[in-house]
Amino acid sequence: MSDKVFRMNCWFEGHVQGVGFRYQTMSVAKGFEVSGFVENLTDGRVYLYAEGNESEVIAFQKEVDSELGDYIRKTELKSDFGPREARSFRIKQ
Repeated sequence: MSDKVFRMNCWFEGHVQGVGFRYQTMSVAKGFEVSGFVENLTDGRVYLYAEGNESEVIAFQKEVDSELGDYIRKTELKSDFGPREARSFRIKQ
């Protein structure tokens, strides 16, 4: 059995800070078997890191895009497989 998990890094641009984006993302995460975090960046973007089963992480990211799409102008995605880094999903301050 491999100790590597699917990991996705997402950067969201647009009107994504000050609108409850992180809290809504946290709410969406509760419906998926993912771990990771979401945080505001100083440049005005929101960064989302999620890991777990590949199909579950992709479905989670698509649901975030669907629910918060009105605020998102651009999404940058990068993914790979590597060691687990998170045990739960949280909002990073």
